[in-house]
Amino acid sequence: MKLVILDRDGVINHDSDAFIKSPDEWRPLPGSLEAIARLTQWGYRVVVATNQSGIGRGLFDTDVLNAIHDKMVKAAALAGGRIDAIFFCPHAAEADCDCRKPRPGLLHEIARRYHVSLDGVPAVGDSLRDLQAAAAVGARPMLVLTGKGKKTHGDPDLPPQTQIFSDLAAAAAHITA
Repeated sequence: MKLVILDRDGVINHDSDAFIKSPDEWRPLPGSLEAIARLTQWGYRVVVATNQSGIGRGLFDTDVLNAIHDKMVKAAALAGGRIDAIFFCPHAAEADCDCRKPRPGLLHEIARRYHVSLDGVPAVGDSLRDLQAAAAVGARPMLVLTGKGKKTHGDPDLPPQTQIFSDLAAAAAHITA
């Protein structure tokens, strides 16, 4: 099975320091939906792994998160793509859970659910924690320079094997090359 793991905010859609708290606030980044379509057309299962601490902070609930994700899934489908599953951590940082990236719990859950090893699986993110979680499970960390990516690019703790791309479209072109 060909699998690719994407972070959400800053990779697929515009990020906000104030959190994405409603479907109206969710706006795709240019080219991201077409990138998901390309991955789908090349036979990849596209899975999203995202920290959503706004739930743990009481900024929105799971019904709102489901509505945001429904909008994202439908937008990807309209572009010819498919998001197979969305895995999320609802906890605030202080909860000290295993599922909040940079810990690998979400990615381990993906591996269990799909009965696969994540060795070499492309994992695209814009923050250090996305890449650290990917490296922890043997996935291939790919940094995009959208969202927090430009700031992350200069981080000395970047996993050494991290590949760097301007955006999700460039990463998808590389994955499918």
